[in-house]
Amino acid sequence: MSENTFRKPVRKAVFPVAGLGTRFLPATKAIPKELLPVVDRPLIQYAVDEAREAGIEEFVFVTGRGKTAIVEHFDTAFELEATMTSRGKSLDPLEPTRIQPGNLVTVRQQVPLGLGHAVWCARAVIGDEPFAIFLPDELMYGSPGCMKQMVEAYNEVGGNLVSVLEVPMEEVSSYGVIAPGAVNGALTEVKGLVEKPKVADAPSNKIVSGRYILQPEVMGLLETQGKGAGGEIQLTDSMAKLIGQQPFHAVTFAGRRFDCGSKLGFVEATLAIALDRPDLGDDVRAMMQKMLG
Repeated sequence: MSENTFRKPVRKAVFPVAGLGTRFLPATKAIPKELLPVVDRPLIQYAVDEAREAGIEEFVFVTGRGKTAIVEHFDTAFELEATMTSRGKSLDPLEPTRIQPGNLVTVRQQVPLGLGHAVWCARAVIGDEPFAIFLPDELMYGSPGCMKQMVEAYNEVGGNLVSVLEVPMEEVSSYGVIAPGAVNGALTEVKGLVEKPKVADAPSNKIVSGRYILQPEVMGLLETQGKGAGGEIQLTDSMAKLIGQQPFHAVTFAGRRFDCGSKLGFVEATLAIALDRPDLGDDVRAMMQKMLG
């Protein structure tokens, strides 16, 4: 295959949003965890904004029962807009929630069989194009955004990419870890992928961190993928089979990652982003100093 085979532009993104969010109960009993706000934007909005910045045009949400509010968030709220307009209020805060008609597609993941299965559920929409994957629980904060950094790298090397971050070695057993090859700045060749290795067996401290650009061939691998770690269909297992068949690199994200799947990470993200906001930072800093004083 020619080099250009693995360099089609990345126009589509998959957002696996079918999870139950049990770690945040009772908040997530009726509200999808992806709509929990970090300051004044829901988690899913941060991911969609990051995708748009990277030039992505089509958004595929892999949802489950009880998750329709996520789609509502990106729909036109006629009554809200009419009321705001009649009261002379600006509609600017709603601008990021608008997605062109036809550019948002939802597919259902009927059974919770893991990330690999969720991605496979989007196969008909993805077709034969490369695509990005965003795990909204992982809030990647920086400018340019994580996916924009990855797309820039993809335009250089093509193939498959994952975003990685370096963590202390004792933490690697909680994550997917890359076996690194040649390093060129923020770009690392990927020689292998291991899901949640024991610390002693980990090939590096570079963990896969919630952003991917994959070629469509991964869908065929997921089709026949057996269950892996935790009895789930692991995306990592199918990605590992592409190594050596197609170009595969990792991009070390120049920015911050917040694990908003955990309560502590969610609070950290809220405080860090509030402190970084020009309209809130000084007041939040003063409030925190007062509380900690």
